[in-house]
Amino acid sequence: MRVSMRHDNRGRAPDYTVAALTMLGVNLAWILLLIWGLLGFVAALATAWVLNRGITWLQASRDA
Repeated sequence: MRVSMRHDNRGRAPDYTVAALTMLGVNLAWILLLIWGLLGFVAALATAWVLNRGITWLQASRDA
């Protein structure tokens, strides 16, 4: 028996955007805490600043 792809009733794929953004925040937090513990507060602050500048640059290049 052949099953046609036209009659496939799987529905829509689930939206994992919130879960992905939550895990991004969790991972960012532990990485910054690790940097803070190993290299100090200034290194963690510098890392956060570089990430912020990178995100701002990506947003500006996307909007242009």
